Amino acid sequence: MTSPQDGSAAESKRPDFDALIIGAGMSGLFQLHRLRGLGMRVRVLEAGTGVGGTWYWNRYPGARFDSESYSYGYSFSQELLDEWDWTEHFAPQPETLRYLNRVADKFDLRRDIQFNSRVTAAHWHEAARAWEVVLEDGSRSTARFLVTAIGPLSAPTLPRIDGIESFQGQSCHTARWPKEPVRFEGKRVAVIGTGATGVQTIQEVAKTAKSLTVFQRTPNWCAPLHNGKIDKGEMAGIRDRYPEIFRRCQETFACFLHTADPRSTFEVTAEEREAFFDKLYGERGFGIWVGNFNDILTDARANALISDFVARKIRSRVKDPKVAEKLIPKNHGFGTRRVPLETRYYEVYNQPNVELVDLTETPIERITPEGLRTTDRDFAFDMIVYATGFDALTGAFDRIDFRGTGGQRLKDKWAEGAETFVGMSVEGFPNMLMLLGPHTALGNIPRSIEYNVEWVTDLLRHMRAQGLTRVDATREGVEAWMKAVHEAATGLLSNDVNSWFTGINTNVEGKQTRRIARYSGSAPAYRARCDEVAAANYREMVLS
Repeated sequence: MTSPQDGSAAESKRPDFDALIIGAGMSGLFQLHRLRGLGMRVRVLEAGTGVGGTWYWNRYPGARFDSESYSYGYSFSQELLDEWDWTEHFAPQPETLRYLNRVADKFDLRRDIQFNSRVTAAHWHEAARAWEVVLEDGSRSTARFLVTAIGPLSAPTLPRIDGIESFQGQSCHTARWPKEPVRFEGKRVAVIGTGATGVQTIQEVAKTAKSLTVFQRTPNWCAPLHNGKIDKGEMAGIRDRYPEIFRRCQETFACFLHTADPRSTFEVTAEEREAFFDKLYGERGFGIWVGNFNDILTDARANALISDFVARKIRSRVKDPKVAEKLIPKNHGFGTRRVPLETRYYEVYNQPNVELVDLTETPIERITPEGLRTTDRDFAFDMIVYATGFDALTGAFDRIDFRGTGGQRLKDKWAEGAETFVGMSVEGFPNMLMLLGPHTALGNIPRSIEYNVEWVTDLLRHMRAQGLTRVDATREGVEAWMKAVHEAATGLLSNDVNSWFTGINTNVEGKQTRRIARYSGSAPAYRARCDEVAAANYREMVLS
C-alpha cells in the first residue's frame, strides 16, 4: 500500500481542498451540501460507483428499513419532503437508493463526488496543517479538514472458515451483493448467519430456492415488522404530520417514533402485562423493543418475562418443536442484542425446502469446492450467502491507515478500545471529524446524521469566522466524555452479552474482549452535551 511520506507536497503548498469527505452515503451527501453552503472547496471520495452508502452496498434480497420510512429520510429540505412519496412504511433498498439518488440530483452533489475512489491512507501533516489522503490507485490529495462519513456498520466480515476460496459455485457477502439480478429458482442455497441481514435474506431466498439450508450459530430474538403499503391519501396525511414526526424523533430516547413506556413491568397485573406485550407484538416497527416497559433492558426479572413471551410466540409459529427450540436464544435475553424485524421469518422453517443446522451442535469444519462440511456431514450447494455481519463501529476506521500527530496510527491508539470526544473527534488527530464515530448517538441513524453534520458545520463556520485552521480534542475533554459513556451504560443487561454492542466479533482479531463500545445514553442527552460544547465556543477543544 502506498502511504503519504514526510516532506511530501502536503508540506509545501495550500491544500487542494478545504475539506475531503470519505463516503457518499447519507452523512457524506448532507455534509457536502452543508459545507458547500459555507463556500468551502469540498470533494467527496467514494469507493463505489454511485451514491447511497449503506443503501448502495447492501442490495441483498429483502434489504429494507426497520425505521419507519417517513422518520428515516432527511428533514432539512421542505421541497424534498413535499415532492417525495414513500410507498411502504418500511422502504425496500431499491426505493431508498432511488431516494438518495434524487437527493444527489436535486442538490447537484455529484459534481463534487469522486467515485471509484477507495481511501487507503490519511496522514496528518502538522507543518501544513493539512491531511494528505491516498487512494487505492496511488493518487493523492490534500485538505485542511478530513470528515469521515464511513458509517458504523460498513466493514463486512467473513467467518474464519478454512477453504472459503475453494468453493466453485457462486458466493457473496450480503453487504457486497452483485448488481445484476440473482435468481434462486432450482438452486441449492446456503445462508450462513441469522442476524438482521440474515433474517431478511432468508425470508426471500426461501420463496423460490430449490432448497435452503440455514446455518445458525446464535439465534436472535426477532419481532414482526408488520410492513404495509402507503397510498397517496396516507402519504398526504404523513406529509402534513412531518413537523410532528420529526419533533417526536427529537424527543425520544433513540430518535425512533417509539419510546419506552414509563411504567415498570411489575406495576401492572400479569393479565395487563400479557395484553400489553400482545399489543406491541402486533404493531409496526421497534415498539416491542424500544416502546416496552422501561425496565425490560435493565431488570433481569422483567427481561425474563418479555423473553418468555416472545419464546411462546416462536413456539406457536414453528410447527416442529425441536426446530422452534433451536430458534429461541438461550444465551441472551430479548432486546439485549440488536432485534431483527421479520416478515413470516419463523414460518420459513415450516417449509419442506428449508433446513436449519445448529452450528453449536455441528460446527462447520471447512468450505469445500462442492459446498461445505460440518462435523456431521457434507453439504452440496450452488450458492453460499455469508450473512455474517460487520466489524462494527471501528472496523471501517481500522481499514484505513489514519495517522495523526507524530505519525501515531489510529488503529494502535484504539487497540484497547476507542476513545473519542463526543464521538466526533480523536485527541492527536487534528482536523479529523467523524460524523458517526464511536460514541455518537445511533438509534434511528439519519436523525443522528443530521444533528452531527450541523454540529460539524457550525464548528467549521466558527473557525472560519475566527481565522482558525486547527482543531483537536483535549485529553480532559476525552476523559470526561468517556466517563459519561461508561456511566450511560451502567446497569444495562446488554453489557453481559457478546455482541457488537459490547465490541465482540469472533471473526476479527483483537475483538474477543467485552468493552463499552458504544454510547448507550439518550439522543437528547447526547445533543445537549454537544450543544454545551458549542455554546462555550468549543473550549473543551484546542482551536488555533
